[in-house]
Amino acid sequence: MCLSVPKQVVAWEGEGDFAWVERDGQREQINMMLLGPQPVGTWVLTSLGLAKEVIEDDQRQLIEDALSALAASLEDDYDPSRHFQDMLPGRHD
Repeated sequence: MCLSVPKQVVAWEGEGDFAWVERDGQREQINMMLLGPQPVGTWVLTSLGLAKEVIEDDQRQLIEDALSALAASLEDDYDPSRHFQDMLPGRHD
């Protein structure tokens, strides 16, 4: 299974096929050929060194919540009241 993770474009390498992205203070160079040049500050979903999709901040927050829930469950510290608040009845943001 592949997991796509949000990362923020922080710099460009060369002619625009590769960008430097960052997440939690860790930088990596990724291939941007599927998306083309994106402004510094743009959030993209990445998987296996490839940017696959540009995401908006509200999408990123939902993904971050899901990743946080996954990490908590792996650490045997999952509390449903701390995650997936967007799925609670009556909440339609």
